[in-house]
Amino acid sequence: MDFPEDLHYTQEHEWLRVEGNDGVVGITDFAQDALGDVVFVELPPVGATFAPGQAFGVVESNKTVSDLFAPVAGRVTAVNHVLRDEPELVNSDPYGAGWMIRLALTDREQVNRLLYADAYRTFVAQQRT
Repeated sequence: MDFPEDLHYTQEHEWLRVEGNDGVVGITDFAQDALGDVVFVELPPVGATFAPGQAFGVVESNKTVSDLFAPVAGRVTAVNHVLRDEPELVNSDPYGAGWMIRLALTDREQVNRLLYADAYRTFVAQQRT
């Protein structure tokens, strides 16, 4: 499993990459592996706003349907529309081409409440036992 050090993580298995005043959001390598082959991703419209922990979309795989949760509060400034036609990018490149939304962060302090890679790695190890 890959857990890049420059990202922040949630216990719901989303990641956040801070880029200036924005945050890019996707699901982790652990999450995509647990889901199996992703066949559909439903994402919000640009302009939608979310609170931390609020569902912002849905990912459907050959095993299950799962909600996606905002790691921090923000307003959606971009959506990865490529996932409409290529949802499998979530599996093949969860931290790159498989990103889901970009948020304008409304409270950067919320980022500090997320897990760093080491803590997320420990959390995932506990989930497996």
